[in-house]
Amino acid sequence: MKIKKWGSIFFLSLFLLLAACGDNDGTSADTSNAETIHVVTTIAQIGEPLSIIGGDKLTVESLMGPSVDPHLYNPTQSDISKVAEADIIFYNGLDLEANMVEVFKSISDEKPVLAVGETLPDESILIDEAGAIDPHIWFDINLWQQALDAAVEELKEYSPENAELFEKNKQAYFEKLDALKQDAEKLTEIPEKQRVLVTAHDAFGYFGHMNGLEVIGLQGLSTEDEVGISDINDTIAIIKEYEIPAIFVESSINQDAIQAVIEGAQSDGINVELGGELFSDAMGEPGTEEGTYVGMYKHNIEVIYEALNK
Repeated sequence: MKIKKWGSIFFLSLFLLLAACGDNDGTSADTSNAETIHVVTTIAQIGEPLSIIGGDKLTVESLMGPSVDPHLYNPTQSDISKVAEADIIFYNGLDLEANMVEVFKSISDEKPVLAVGETLPDESILIDEAGAIDPHIWFDINLWQQALDAAVEELKEYSPENAELFEKNKQAYFEKLDALKQDAEKLTEIPEKQRVLVTAHDAFGYFGHMNGLEVIGLQGLSTEDEVGISDINDTIAIIKEYEIPAIFVESSINQDAIQAVIEGAQSDGINVELGGELFSDAMGEPGTEEGTYVGMYKHNIEVIYEALNK
């Protein structure tokens, strides 16, 4: 805890220094006459949809790329500079980007900063048995539409002359999300007993809640949680009870714990396969289908369906 505290103080001090330098040399001066609005987001799940909705009126940068774990992420000096130079900042909130919260709080008096997840109604947020908030809201498409809608309203307020364009583009994008919900309905075809999703950490609670799957994560909501022998043995017992044919690794999480479950199950005579790799806290590479929110979600649907529908 002391390391995290001192790390936050260091990055906050660095941010304040860079912000001050920006004020002195004019790089953080009035950007209202700029050709595009400079938007910085933490995760690409926010940034990629906003780049579509904003069109050529926005320049969007996401700080956390493929395979990056936002739970453990510490901002670099380059990140701090980007935040200081941004016109508007969007992040998930709900403790997902815990190491960056102080930086966002420090700049919120100077420019618009919005935690999109914290605009949602309290009753829509999942909480685990220990009382920890589940921040992985992008896996409930209905909630993610609400979160993106809050971001678009912030853009409209910042740039009212583009409000009509933003709204039109948002509605077109939301039609794609509505179609994505229909794609996800195929998950209900999985035999009910096998409708159990076992992954490396507990990132798929909203996905399961929306799509009728029971979700088991070896780690808790944060990847800082440790996996013990009892967690592995308990998971093996569930696999045996429900005859689960496959379990899954995640693109941004170490695969060792899942491999330990597979090996432990096989040593007990239980046949369980590696069902494939899912995208959880991070999307795929930019320029690929999985590097888009819709493509990432579709990928997960197909991989889960093919592995569990046996």
